Amino acid sequence: MKSIEYTRFGGVEVLQLAERAVTQPKGREVRVKVAAAGLNPIDYKTRKGLGFVAGQIAAQLEDQIGWVPGYDIAGVVDAVGEGCRDWNVGDRVMGMIGFPLLGGGYAEYVTTTPELLCRVPDNLDIKKAAGVPLAALTAWQALFEVGSVKEGDKVLIHAAAGGVGHFAVQFAKAHGAYVIATASGRNHDFLHEIGVDEAIDYTKTDFVDACYGLDFVLDTMGGDVGHWSLGVLATTGQLVTVPTITAEQIIKEGDKLGIKTVGLTVHPDQEGLAAIAELIETEDVSVHIDKQFPLVDAKKSHTELETGHVRGKLVLTM
Repeated sequence: MKSIEYTRFGGVEVLQLAERAVTQPKGREVRVKVAAAGLNPIDYKTRKGLGFVAGQIAAQLEDQIGWVPGYDIAGVVDAVGEGCRDWNVGDRVMGMIGFPLLGGGYAEYVTTTPELLCRVPDNLDIKKAAGVPLAALTAWQALFEVGSVKEGDKVLIHAAAGGVGHFAVQFAKAHGAYVIATASGRNHDFLHEIGVDEAIDYTKTDFVDACYGLDFVLDTMGGDVGHWSLGVLATTGQLVTVPTITAEQIIKEGDKLGIKTVGLTVHPDQEGLAAIAELIETEDVSVHIDKQFPLVDAKKSHTELETGHVRGKLVLTM
């Protein structure tokens, strides 16, 4: 099978098309013929040698053992182990696999465990489904597991037109929240289409001046944005910050101010993904794919991903 791997950290040039053996599922395992793999910022950060995952796989790369990036996949079950009772050949599935250290999504086939997979809604194109798992679960867990967003809450979502952001907007609206979003002006029409009540153009307006007394902030930016966001919350409000590099500092500042501040690392969750799939099936949530790239154009896809201006998601197609 074809896959994308790298044996050293660096720029997009380290991404190489490789041939790997197709593994046979054992026990409860499931093999999926991948239709598409979703891209996430952690993919290029790890490739550049940044973050926790990079630190853990460094020894593997030093031994010139290739690592296949990617955690989001969607495709069709094409083989199951003798002990698998959860999935059948032909089932359309999506999932967040190999997180965080195994990876493996940028490949024509993946072998994984059944609890990491969820049925693809009938009304969702299978390639678009690859854009769902990690970003949607991040938004879901931030709002409803780590956070407690409820009907009537005033919520601010940063980078709302991005992968995590566009899901968070729709989830918050589906739960009856009032949603304020930051994004460049070119994305405002898109944001209003998916339900945003107020859109702030961060290139022209300081969101700190435009917001106050909020119940919840989803900080997908970290750094100064995370610190400034503490100032727009009510004393009973909450901030969830996603970027791990600056999370500790932001949490400490939030504690000093008496504001509940929490960092989030997404985790696989079949039940949560099934709830998200139901919202997609009932058309309360849509999945926006900005661009699709064939697997051989992985370098181009990472170049696009690194711009930080993707609307929705990018996927690699097999």
